[in-house]
Amino acid sequence: MRTRVHIIAPYESMTTIIEECIPLFPQLAIQYEVGDLMKGAELAAQAERNGAEIMISRGGTAQLIKEAVTIPVIDVQLSGYDMIRSLTLASQFNGQTAIVGFANITSGAQSIIDLMELPLKVYTIRSSEDVARLLLELKASGYRQIVGDVITVNTAKTYGMEGLLIQSGKESILRALEDAQLVYRYLSKNHAISVILNNLVTQEHPNLLVLNEESEVVFENLTDFEQNPLTDNHIYLTNTNLDFHQSQVQNVFIVDDYQLTVTAYETTLNNKTYKVYSLEKGQPYAFAQFGITAYTDISMEPIVAESPAMQAVLKNIRAVYENHEPIYLLGEADSGKSFLVKHIHQMYSSGGLMLQIELAQVPPGHLHKIPLSKVRNVEINHLEDGSKDEELISFIQTCLQRQIGVFILGEKGLNPNRTLDVELNTIIMPSLVDRQEDLAPLIQHFLSDYYQKYGTVAVKMKEDALQLIRNQVPYMTVNQLRHLIKQAALNEQDYVISAETLSHLLGEQPSSNTMKLSGTLKEIEKEIIQLVLHEENNNQSKAAERLGINRATLWRKLKE
Repeated sequence: MRTRVHIIAPYESMTTIIEECIPLFPQLAIQYEVGDLMKGAELAAQAERNGAEIMISRGGTAQLIKEAVTIPVIDVQLSGYDMIRSLTLASQFNGQTAIVGFANITSGAQSIIDLMELPLKVYTIRSSEDVARLLLELKASGYRQIVGDVITVNTAKTYGMEGLLIQSGKESILRALEDAQLVYRYLSKNHAISVILNNLVTQEHPNLLVLNEESEVVFENLTDFEQNPLTDNHIYLTNTNLDFHQSQVQNVFIVDDYQLTVTAYETTLNNKTYKVYSLEKGQPYAFAQFGITAYTDISMEPIVAESPAMQAVLKNIRAVYENHEPIYLLGEADSGKSFLVKHIHQMYSSGGLMLQIELAQVPPGHLHKIPLSKVRNVEINHLEDGSKDEELISFIQTCLQRQIGVFILGEKGLNPNRTLDVELNTIIMPSLVDRQEDLAPLIQHFLSDYYQKYGTVAVKMKEDALQLIRNQVPYMTVNQLRHLIKQAALNEQDYVISAETLSHLLGEQPSSNTMKLSGTLKEIEKEIIQLVLHEENNNQSKAAERLGINRATLWRKLKE
């Protein structure tokens, strides 16, 4: 198969010489087009897309082509013969003549002019932007002919001066084509080795991606996929995992109806870091219709645990979980039990799957059919409505043998007469009323979330609005609180959520905090103390601090 060489001639007359050279290289498939500078670069880019393997051009056009293509570019060098021919012709002109060009042209030209004692002057430019200014100065000084490259000659003609192009002769074109043969011969040897190595790699890893430091795909070989199955979120989670562990990591994702396993590691080449992803497509995970849902890329949300109750729950769950014992998480509906399980999974799963099983929807005999090879945690709901105890016990024991975390969620205590032959560790999920210290941080977290998700304005909550929520806490769950804050954020026009906005949502009238100033001074003083006590949830220490008195004085004034 012949090497495909594409020549971009910066000027029309070069094509005649190219046509003379083509028959001398039967082993090369040579094509050519005419285009200078940016036009030439565009033609070269299109030629590469059409299968060109080596480009040939000259001067500034060749430099621009190098930036536009990824294949080798050979620059046709001006020979001594080219320069002598052009300068000899220029010296026959009746009038002042200047040679204008970059150093690669003018240095050789000056030597020939000195040797041949030609009546020519040489001017060197450092940038193509210098051409117009210099030619105007030369024209004003009496110069009538300019010798140079394409852009110099075209500019000279624009200013009404004679332009003589330094053209490349046949020997220069021949040398460039010979260089193309040498380059391809060298590349072919390396290409053969690359093909062998590539085949070895793809046989061992049929689905491989290589990403650069900007997470852009620089190499892709996907045998089992029509297109790259990874989303930006998959890549973000895997890279974050890599950055944290600083070693090979494995993540499992559910894509469409199949399980996708991604094994990733980092490597460095020429002081640049690359991430190598090996993808494995698993069997279809068709269990959703049976009440079994698989989770993989669970976004890490911070868990609010400033209250002693939540701190104790987290501590106890971690202790039991790290011992590979099953956990029965007891709490009212929407108290955040499932969120807590997802948090534990994200913290300790190392990229595996989490299964959420609704026992009430699982047909008998299906639990043992669930593939567990990539599963790290299992959340089981509706224990009272689901599978027979024997099947459930067998499934839980299988999970524990594989060191898969088992979380059973319920709203009622376990029936003491029901024996599962598995020792469950009951941990009580505190209700919102037992998490007073978590209330403000939870609200702030929800506000931040909606600010980023919906572009809401509110970023904090006024104290009287917060007090309205405190009054409602005994009747609310975490999910209800989340929904309330969402509605407040969507309806609040100010940066701070007011009591008025919350009151409308709660169906209440905001307390005005005004008092009747009738009665004696002691009666008014007592009413103020009672109002502050109410705002502080009857916390006498906080009320006394706000009023600037000690607890003993507060108590005495209330008794008066």
